[in-house]
Amino acid sequence: MMNMLVSDIVRYVDSIAPFDSADDWDNVGLLLGNLEKEVKRVLVSLDGTYQVLKQAKDIEADVVLTHHPIIFDPLKNISSKDLIYKFIKSDISVVCAHTNLDRAIDGVNDCLAKALDLSDIKKFEDSIDCGRIGSLSLTFSCDEFIKLVAKKLETTVRATRCTGKIKRVAVFGGAGEFAWKAAKSAGADAFVTGESKHHILLDAKNEDFCFVDAGHFDTEKLICIHLKNKLQNEFKNIDFFVANQSSPVCYSDGDKTWH
Repeated sequence: MMNMLVSDIVRYVDSIAPFDSADDWDNVGLLLGNLEKEVKRVLVSLDGTYQVLKQAKDIEADVVLTHHPIIFDPLKNISSKDLIYKFIKSDISVVCAHTNLDRAIDGVNDCLAKALDLSDIKKFEDSIDCGRIGSLSLTFSCDEFIKLVAKKLETTVRATRCTGKIKRVAVFGGAGEFAWKAAKSAGADAFVTGESKHHILLDAKNEDFCFVDAGHFDTEKLICIHLKNKLQNEFKNIDFFVANQSSPVCYSDGDKTWH
């Protein structure tokens, strides 16, 4: 049985979510580590954090595969207190698949669309090829649909109400708020994403459109278990794990606080 290397992980991720399809501003691929290092355990995570590093060390992972880049802005220095330093010191390689995984077939946005039980899923605009649009099996009122999203994604959402019925739904995991008008133009009755600025919510409300903000973390978390399963199916002699992460955001109604 051949030993698997970091380069094998990188090569496979590139085959299902080509790194050259990432946005120009993005940072994907091998961000830390050695392509020639042998791999026995991989931890899949949405983010690279101190908590994820601890989990990686606890399971003796050789690689952490993240969705969000652990290095994004240019680094001017690295001190011994920095997360990057600690990953390097721990000899744990970090591979990132970000916007390339957002737009990939069977990637982040396809996972989000399937989680909402959409059918006939397709891109809703070629120039915004991360987003997906599809149809619900039933037609819902706006309030029913908002509750459905919260239930399916197991999270708290905020949304704008509309007077119409919801059948066609567009999704864009993470920071996709900018794409809501393209989604509406493509025939969507509602749009589900992970972030929303006040003026965008005002615009959606003024256009009597259902805009659902389900949180950046909760619209993308689904990809971790999905990616872990795909990798495990490809590499039988490597152990894959999903990091135990929760949204960094908590909510409070004055009586209780929750994620």
